[in-house]
Amino acid sequence: VQLQASGGGLVQAGGSLRLSCAASGGTYDMGWFRQAPGKEREFVAGIVWDVSSTYYANSVKGRFTVSRDRAKRTMYLQMNSLNAEDTAVYYCALSRYARRLSPQASDYAYWGQGTQVTVSS
Repeated sequence: VQLQASGGGLVQAGGSLRLSCAASGGTYDMGWFRQAPGKEREFVAGIVWDVSSTYYANSVKGRFTVSRDRAKRTMYLQMNSLNAEDTAVYYCALSRYARRLSPQASDYAYWGQGTQVTVSS
């Protein structure tokens, strides 16, 4: 399985970006993680592929929305009200499991290459 993330860029604080993650296969749960310089990779949001249930980290709840297009095998992350603390490399990942959405990176078997999101204050 290959994951291709895209959509990152430079945006001013308060702005929005939409990330995409196209998967070559798999119908398990998917997630978005991010890693800022000097920090550990952290869970951002995830989606249960077949029923579209979602889960968010507290830091992004109410600002970010994760969704998926089953026909296109693509997951999205709509990010609104961005702030400097959202600056990071964002990774999409495919879980080892279905209907067991997890915030643990070790529960994800496949990873995209990462896309940089930079929020200027």
